Amino acid sequence: MDEPRDEERVEARAEQLPEEERVGAADPEAQAAAILEESDERVDDPEGTRRESTQTLDDPPSQADLVDPSS
Repeated sequence: MDEPRDEERVEARAEQLPEEERVGAADPEAQAAAILEESDERVDDPEGTRRESTQTLDDPPSQADLVDPSS
């Protein structure tokens, strides 16, 4: 991505949501940049970042497992 677009994304994400405003942030732009960088990594390498995530199942169910057999 080009730099002006990245700056726009950071500025847009740095605008805090009400729940973020309540807890505060020392540097909303730095926080936004970090969030977007991590998000971009997940988009660019979903399998690689899945293995690193503590919030993702190690062995996710297949699409077939998710289909309701009664339908």
